Amino acid sequence: MTPTKWWHYVLLAIFVGGLSVVALVAIAAAIIYPSLPSLDALTNYQPKLPLRVYSEDGYLIGEFGEERRAFINIDQVPQNLKDAVLAIEDRRFYQHNGIDTTGILRAIKNNVSGRSHEGASTITMQVAKNFFTVPNGKRTLITKINEALLAIKIEHSLSKDKILELYINQIYLGQRAYGFAAASQVYYGKTLDKLNLAETALLAGLPKAPSNYNPFTNPKRSMGRQQEVLHDMFRFGFLKESDYQAALKQPLRFKVTKQSRDLSADYVAESVRDTLYTQYQDEIYSSGLNVYTTILKANQEAANAAVREGVLDYDLRHGYRGPEKVFDIASLPIPEYSAKNKKSALDIALDDFEVFNGFIPAIITSVSPKSVEAHTKSGEDIVITDKGLAFVDKMLHDKDPTKRLLKEGAVIRVIKNDDTWRIVQLPQVESALIALDPENGAIRALVGGFDFNQSKFNHVTQAWRQPGSSFKPFIYSAALEKGYTPATIVEDAPLNFSAAQTGDKEWSPQNYENSFEGPISLRKALAHSVNTVAIRVLQNIGPEYAQSYITRFGFEAKKHPAYLTMALGAGSATPWQMASAYAVFANGGYRVKPNLISKIVDQHGKVISRTVFDHASNGAPRVIDSRNAFIMNSMMQSVIRNGTAAKALKLGRSDIAGKTGTTNDHIDAWFAGYSPKQVAIAWVGFDSPRPLGRGETGAAAALPIWIKYMAAALKGTPEMAMRMPDGVVAMNVDPTTGTRDDSGITEYFYHENPPPLVESLPPLLGDELNSDDLTSSNPNQAQQMMQPEPTIAPNTNPAAISKPSAPIPSNLDQKQGLSQSPNNAANPAMVKPIPTSEPKHQQRSRDLQNAAARLLSGH
Repeated sequence: MTPTKWWHYVLLAIFVGGLSVVALVAIAAAIIYPSLPSLDALTNYQPKLPLRVYSEDGYLIGEFGEERRAFINIDQVPQNLKDAVLAIEDRRFYQHNGIDTTGILRAIKNNVSGRSHEGASTITMQVAKNFFTVPNGKRTLITKINEALLAIKIEHSLSKDKILELYINQIYLGQRAYGFAAASQVYYGKTLDKLNLAETALLAGLPKAPSNYNPFTNPKRSMGRQQEVLHDMFRFGFLKESDYQAALKQPLRFKVTKQSRDLSADYVAESVRDTLYTQYQDEIYSSGLNVYTTILKANQEAANAAVREGVLDYDLRHGYRGPEKVFDIASLPIPEYSAKNKKSALDIALDDFEVFNGFIPAIITSVSPKSVEAHTKSGEDIVITDKGLAFVDKMLHDKDPTKRLLKEGAVIRVIKNDDTWRIVQLPQVESALIALDPENGAIRALVGGFDFNQSKFNHVTQAWRQPGSSFKPFIYSAALEKGYTPATIVEDAPLNFSAAQTGDKEWSPQNYENSFEGPISLRKALAHSVNTVAIRVLQNIGPEYAQSYITRFGFEAKKHPAYLTMALGAGSATPWQMASAYAVFANGGYRVKPNLISKIVDQHGKVISRTVFDHASNGAPRVIDSRNAFIMNSMMQSVIRNGTAAKALKLGRSDIAGKTGTTNDHIDAWFAGYSPKQVAIAWVGFDSPRPLGRGETGAAAALPIWIKYMAAALKGTPEMAMRMPDGVVAMNVDPTTGTRDDSGITEYFYHENPPPLVESLPPLLGDELNSDDLTSSNPNQAQQMMQPEPTIAPNTNPAAISKPSAPIPSNLDQKQGLSQSPNNAANPAMVKPIPTSEPKHQQRSRDLQNAAARLLSGH
C-alpha cells in the first residue's frame, strides 16, 4: 500500500522522525549509560554537615561551615512535609520509574496551550542534578539526557523512600540552608516536627526558586507560593477542605533574627571553633561535629542583658556624642524601580550601617523638642517620645542651635524595649563578664565584649588588664598564713618613699578619697579598700612570698612582679584568670580548672570526647587552707555588707561576697564576686586604655553589671552559708584594738592564732615593725600546702630598706591593656616607709600603746 494523499506523507514523516528520535536516544543511552557516575555518593551519603555549637541544655549557639545542613531520616520526616513536597513537586513520584512520561506530556500540553508554565522534572531527576551536575553549570541537551538516565539508574538502585530522603536532605532552600531540617531552623528557629501546616507549606515551595521565594527578602512572593502549595495539596487529595481552609489562616512566625541560632553567645562559639580548629584544622567545617558547651541558656541571656545594660548606663552617665552621620535626604538617589519613593532611598542609605547587639540604625525624618520620627534599617517608620528621648533630651533643648545635632537626615541608633523605642548610641567603652560553677569550673556564661561582630577581641580570655583592688584578697589571704587575722590592727596613714629609696622617683600612694583613718582592722581595711594598709601588709609579709603565694590561685608570677604595688593590683590578669582564682575562695580552697566544652558528639550521635571535671574535694587539688578560705569569705562578705560593694545588698542574700577594683585614673573597673554556687567577674574599660571618667569606680561601673547578672543567675537558688571548718574559732574582740573583749564583735581566728589579751597588745603594724618580727611570733601557724614555684624571683630582699634592684617600669605595656600603676603607685618600691612628722591619727596609736605599757607596769 502506498500513500496517496499529502497528509499520509505528513504522518509518515512524523512516524519516521519519531522512530529516529527513539533510535538516537536509544543509541545515546547505550553509549552514555555505561559511563554514568557511580552511585556511591548516594548509597553512602555523607553530607557536609557544619560544626555546631550548643549550650549544655541543647540550644544552638553557632555553626561553622559553608553550608547549613541537618540530616533527618525519612521515618522522622513529618507526613505533612512529605505530602506538601509531593503535591507541588512530583505527585506521581511513587508511580513513575524516574521519568514521568505522563507529566512530560502534560507539561508540553500546558506550555503550548498557555494554561501554565511548568516543568517535567521529577524528584529523582532533581536528586541526580543535585548530586552529579556542576552547580550553576551550562544546561545542555546532553546534560538533561545524563540526568534522565541517572534518574533511571537511581530508581533501579534505591528505594523510593531513600530517594525522597536524599531529596529532603540535599535540596537547596536559601540562606545557605541545604535540606528541610536546616531550613526549618533558619527560617523558624525550630525543628520540622514543631511546624504547623502553613509553615511546612512555605518551606515546600522554596525549591523552585529559593531566592525569589525567600520569606526574609520577598515575603509577599513567599506567601503566594505557600498558598499555591496548599492549593495543590487540596486539589490532589493530600488535604481535606477543612484542613486547607484552616491552614490558610494559620500564622507564620519567622525568626526575629536571620542568624541560625537559638542563643546569642558568639564569643563562646568562636572560642570553641578555635579550640577544635587547632586539633582538626579545616575538617571541622564539614565534619558534622556537635559540641556541647557548659553554657546554660538562662545564665547566658542574663549575662548578655547585664553587659548591654551596663554599657548603656555608662553612656547615659557621660552623654550623647551625636549622630553617626548626617544625610541630605532630598539629594539621596532614588532607584528607578521605585520612583518618588523616599523610603527606598533611605533604605539604600542605611545599607552601610550594621545592626550591633540590637542597636538598629535609623535616619531621622522629622524632629522636634518632644518627638523624633525616624526610618529604621528594618523598614519601619517609628516615633520616639517621652522616656525614649531621655538620652538626647539635653541636646534637643540646647539653646545654641549649632549644638542641636539631631536633625533631619541624621543617622541614629534605636532599640525597642516593651514596645517603646528609645535612642541610644554605639558605645566606645567595652565590657566583659564570665561566670562559672566553683565546684567544677564549668563556664555558665561568657560575654567577651559588647558585640562580637563589632569587635571579635575576647576581653574575657585575651585582655590582660590591671585588676586593681580586686587583687587585694589574694594579698590578705597570704597574710593570714603569716599570722594576720581579720582583727589585726594596721595603721592607715600616709606613706612616702623618696627617690633615693625607690631608685627612680618619689612615690606617695594614696587612698581613693585621699583621707586616712588611723589604726583600723584588716577586715575594715579590705571592706573599704584602704590602699595604705594593703601596702603595709605586703611590706611585712614580703613581696616575694606574696608573689609565690598567688600562683596557688593560677596567677603567673611574672605577670605580678614582687614589688609593693602588687598590693594595689598593678600586675595583669584576664577576667578568665580572676574567675578561676575567686573560685578557690568560693569552694573552700580548691583550684578547679575552667572548662567550656562538656562533650563532643559526631554526626551519628556517638560521643567521641567527654570532659572529665575535677570537683572541689573530689579530684581538684587543695591550694589554700579551708580555714583561710572561710575567713577570707567572711571578710569579703563585709565588702558587701558595709563596704564598697554595699549596692549588692539589693540582692537580699547573705551568702554573697566579693571585691571591687578600680585602677589608677579609673582606667579599669572591676567587680569580682561569688556565691557558693556561682562565681562572676565583671569588667569595664576601653580597648586603648584611657580614663573611664570621674567616679567610674568598680562599684559604679562594674558592680551593677554583676548585680544584674547574679539576680537572674541565683534566682530560685537557696542561700547556702559556708561551713566553718575545724581549726577556726569565733571570739569576741574590741574592733578598735583587736584585743579580746567579751562585749565586742565576733571575729574568726585560726585556733593557734587567737586574738591577744590587752596585756599582750603588740605594737601597731606600721610602727617600725619589720616582717621578721611578725613571722617569728608564730613560726608554725601556716599550714603546709601546695605552693608552686614562681617563674620570676627578683633578688631584692623583701625586708630590705635599701632601694630595689629592679623597679617595675613606670610605663607598662599598653598593648596588653595596662595603665600606669594604680592608685598613684608611680613606682613600686620594696622599701619601708620613712617616719615623718606624726599626724593626729598616729598619736591615737601611740596612746593605745602607752595604755598597754601602763597596764604592764601596774599603773
